[in-house]
Amino acid sequence: MAIHFNKNDLFIVAILTGAVAIASSCTKMLDQNTQTVITDPVFWKTESDLIGGTNYLYNSLPNFDTPVEDLYSDFSVDVFGGSLNTISDGSRTVPSNDGVWTNSYSYIRAANNVIEKSAGIAASPMKTYCIAQARFFRALNYFRLVRAYGDVPYIGRTITGREDEALYTPRTNRRAVVDSIYADLDFAASNCPQADELPASTSASGAVGKEYGRITRSAALAFKSRVALNEGSWQKFHGAPELQGDKDPAKHFTIARDAALTVINEGKHGLYTAGGALSFQNLFRYPGETYANNKENILARLYGKDIANNVSNNGGYMRPYLTDGRNAATRAFVLTALYSDGLPAGKSSLDSNGKETGLLTDYQNRDPRLVQTLFKVGDPYASIAGGNPLYRNTYYYHQQKYWTGQADFLASPNLFLDFIAIRYAEVLLNYAEAVYELNDNISDADLNKTINLLRQRATNNDNSKLPLLTNAFVTANGLNMRDEIRRERSVELAYEGFRYWDLIRWKTAETELVKPLLERKYFEGLDYGGSTKPTMLNGYVLMQASDKRKFNPQRDYLWPLPSNQIGLSNNTLTQNPNW
Repeated sequence: MAIHFNKNDLFIVAILTGAVAIASSCTKMLDQNTQTVITDPVFWKTESDLIGGTNYLYNSLPNFDTPVEDLYSDFSVDVFGGSLNTISDGSRTVPSNDGVWTNSYSYIRAANNVIEKSAGIAASPMKTYCIAQARFFRALNYFRLVRAYGDVPYIGRTITGREDEALYTPRTNRRAVVDSIYADLDFAASNCPQADELPASTSASGAVGKEYGRITRSAALAFKSRVALNEGSWQKFHGAPELQGDKDPAKHFTIARDAALTVINEGKHGLYTAGGALSFQNLFRYPGETYANNKENILARLYGKDIANNVSNNGGYMRPYLTDGRNAATRAFVLTALYSDGLPAGKSSLDSNGKETGLLTDYQNRDPRLVQTLFKVGDPYASIAGGNPLYRNTYYYHQQKYWTGQADFLASPNLFLDFIAIRYAEVLLNYAEAVYELNDNISDADLNKTINLLRQRATNNDNSKLPLLTNAFVTANGLNMRDEIRRERSVELAYEGFRYWDLIRWKTAETELVKPLLERKYFEGLDYGGSTKPTMLNGYVLMQASDKRKFNPQRDYLWPLPSNQIGLSNNTLTQNPNW
């Protein structure tokens, strides 16, 4: 669900004049509203109006564009789209406009409008809940801005007109913006219901304004842990020119740890294990939908399940990005995953890197999550010819998160699988990383309640497929605990939109993004369906050579502000360093 506006106007959108665009919403989750623009004189009179204004904000939830953000990173490549990502290879230039900037401020203004206009509506628990949801979405969109641009203008009220001085607010120190995000999320956590206080699925709508899919207390806390982990990492690993001034990483790691621990201790969520050995795979398919089926779902963007129960279709992510290879995995991901002895490539006796004898070698004796994230020869696949096709010989790693089968492939783009915006696994990973970064160590007890739960789910409690992570194991095998915590996150959350942003906050992008983009080993004489032999590097398919990939650590850790927005600000906005 998208909104459209004049990209040449920084803040001059419907919210500027006090109007609220009420988009068509969900018949099961959010009240369906007419697709009109309703101005203030006739709106904001009743609690129902406030719910309608709040519904609009759900358009800003993460959607199936989010996994495509892995194309910014070393883990993903568009193998058939004809172009490589300019963020990934360092070739982008300053844009005139940028949807991240413009869309985020549009939703911030919509959230501010809900908060302000609620003053004219009688006090009630629903009014408070609507304000809490608006503050969550304001936090969500400010985080998107800070994560990309660093210091950004903070505007905590609606704009009253084209002459409003707030239109020309200079960039606010990111520390103050992040503190405002924490305040919004604290309010949301204190005033949103627990997950089990809402309907557990779309089969029952619940009370109007409190349907399944809305913001909960655990969503606010989980997202707070994400924000704080990002800021703690920035303050621990970054300095000039991208981060100026005093730093207090412990403050933010403590916030991340405590927010995640609260979600853990309150017990409203857990890992999805109903699929047995295939739980990690089914988590992203129809069996993993809804809180009723899957307590790992903390926040999902709902798309319904068919035409009769339609929120909006999910844009056909499965067909172009999965089966057509426009968000394909790279060898960097394959080499990140552990072998079944718990050791990485270069240390494991099972290491097959450079010793491949066929297209299945990469999948042997590996972390089961790698096998369930990538298609392999013989897996059920998709074809426009129909039938029940199997995955055949390819020299690319097609990844399969959110792949649901041949029938949905043929129905694309009219697919209705929900997108998981926040899941409990991330909370566990946030907690483990925050604990480690606070003191540069983590106890086995904390590993057991976080990373080792993920490994047990991945192996269906069979430690012979992947041993548990312990301090003794790390020491005995000459590993680094920080690396192993980061590895766990990278494998568990691959192709969910985290990889690039993790490299940025860890300050490792300058090391990882300059490496060549590789696919699998090429075998001469193997039938690849008539495909032309690709460019090679040491026997592996080469998507982009290292001399074509750049990352300037003096510039690229922050995104460039759109040039039009600097001009529209009367130059109160300044550009990021070295852009």
